[in-house]
Amino acid sequence: MKRYLIQLSYKGTEFHGWQLQNNAITIQGEIERVISMILRTEIRIVGAGRTDTAVHAKFYIAHFDVEKEILDKPKLVSRLNKILHKDISIQKIEKVSEKFHSRFDAKSRTYEYHIHLYKNPFLNDLSSFLYYLPDVQKMNEACNILFDYEDFTSFAKLNSGAKTNLCKIYFAEWKQKDNQLIFTIKANRFLRNMVRAIVGTLLEVGRNKINLDDFRQIIETKNRSSAGQSVSACGLFLTDIEY
Repeated sequence: MKRYLIQLSYKGTEFHGWQLQNNAITIQGEIERVISMILRTEIRIVGAGRTDTAVHAKFYIAHFDVEKEILDKPKLVSRLNKILHKDISIQKIEKVSEKFHSRFDAKSRTYEYHIHLYKNPFLNDLSSFLYYLPDVQKMNEACNILFDYEDFTSFAKLNSGAKTNLCKIYFAEWKQKDNQLIFTIKANRFLRNMVRAIVGTLLEVGRNKINLDDFRQIIETKNRSSAGQSVSACGLFLTDIEY
C-alpha cells in the first residue's frame, strides 16, 4: 500500500464537523465519497484531528492508503476540486512514508477565533458578533496565566472520552484590528471544545465579570462548570499544523 498526504481547507458552516457520521454530511465523508469514486476503490481518510460542526480550517492535513501508485497527483487534485462540495478545497496531494500519520505525527496545532464588533451580515458564518468591546489588555494578561498550567479539565467537554486532559500551550494572544478581534492559540494538543471554552472565559475577564485571580482559580478547580460558556463555533478556524 502507498500512503498519500492531502492538504486541504474548508468552510465548516454546512458540515457536521470533520469526522464521518451516519446520516450527516461531514468533510471526511464528502472527501472519501469523491476520491473513492475517482480512484474506483474504497478509500478511508485519516485526518489530523476532529473539528466540530461549523468550525473551519484554513489548513488541514489528512492521509490515505491506496494499492495503486497515483501517477498524476495534480490531475487528481483538479478532479477532486471539480466534484467536491464548494466549501472544500484540496491544495495538494503528495506521496509520503508509510510510517507518516497525519494525527499522531503532529507536533502542534494553531487555532484562531474571530470576533467582529459591528453588525455585518457577511461575516455571520465566519466570525462571532459582540455588542461590546472587551478589555483586550486584561484578556492578554489572563492569557499569560494559561502558560502556568497543563491540566485544562476546566475547559474540556464533559465525557469526551479523552485519556488525558494535559496540554502544553505555547502561545495565546488577542489582537485588535479596527473593529475585529482575533484570538490565536497554539498547543501540542487540544481537548474537545477547549478553545471555545477558553475564549468564552477570557471574554468574562474582558467584561470584568471575573478577575485574573478568578481565572486562575477556574483552571485549578478542574471543573468545567466553573468556566465560562463556550462561544459559537462559527468564529473558530484551524490555521496551522506543525510536523
